[in-house]
Amino acid sequence: MTPARGACLNPPVKIVTDERCIGYRRLGPPERPARITATLARLREQKDLSITWAKPGPVEEASLLRAHSSEHLARLRMPEDFDADTPYYPHIADLARLSVGAALEAMRCARAGETVFSLMRPPGHHATRDRAMGFCYLNSIAIAVLEARAHGVKRVAVFDFDVHHGNGTEAILLNQPGTAFFSVHQYPCYPGTGTANRGENCFNFPVLPETPRDEYRSVLRRALEGVKRFEPDLLGISAGFDAYAGDPIAQETLEVEDFHWLGAQVRKLGLPTFNVLEGGYSNELPELILAYLRGLEGL
Repeated sequence: MTPARGACLNPPVKIVTDERCIGYRRLGPPERPARITATLARLREQKDLSITWAKPGPVEEASLLRAHSSEHLARLRMPEDFDADTPYYPHIADLARLSVGAALEAMRCARAGETVFSLMRPPGHHATRDRAMGFCYLNSIAIAVLEARAHGVKRVAVFDFDVHHGNGTEAILLNQPGTAFFSVHQYPCYPGTGTANRGENCFNFPVLPETPRDEYRSVLRRALEGVKRFEPDLLGISAGFDAYAGDPIAQETLEVEDFHWLGAQVRKLGLPTFNVLEGGYSNELPELILAYLRGLEGL
């Protein structure tokens, strides 16, 4: 049977989300979870992508403890701010676990051959084993990577294109067997780390503020070549959209079409891949995510 004109021939993109994740905010910090609402509305109205929707999966304590200490898990429930960027909110421990559950579900979907994106708050890549920081409370992608390893995946890579260095992911995965971490990020910039490679498996690609777009693409391409050389069985992506030229908390130059290009480059790797939303603080976040997803789907 011949498909109707305009019908989408690609398999659907799976979006893992739960609108409860927008249930926290405070005046001051640029972390506004309501941007998820705008992104959901944009994805629901667009016609290019076929989308299926999924909820976060369950989270076992053992999964959390592969990446975090029991003391840290207890601290998340204490009503006291963690730092100036990372306030305490009522139920933030539960919301952070919900975000972890979405990353775990995305990882399982990727292993099953699906194109998948976890669209959740709070983000995770700054959270270390013992510390919440940088709007991050639990390190969702590191937890998902270690879960995959515990369930028989031999080699798992993380590619982090958030404009801020994923210091927490690096710290958790440092010299962990069967893992590799590749980060492209602005330096100098928060959190002030990521100037050089670390250990045997953490590879950093710092770029200066206001790096021209073509140079930035070249650095992204070099990092992806490193991912390819690692030959992972599974790829987790910390998808941050704050290298966008209009982002309020960084000084980079990428435009919407660069995120489409980046999605296409990830697609070319041909790897089972799960994507986890990290940063991105501009009002254009819905368009940036849509462009990236279109690139992933070859559209």
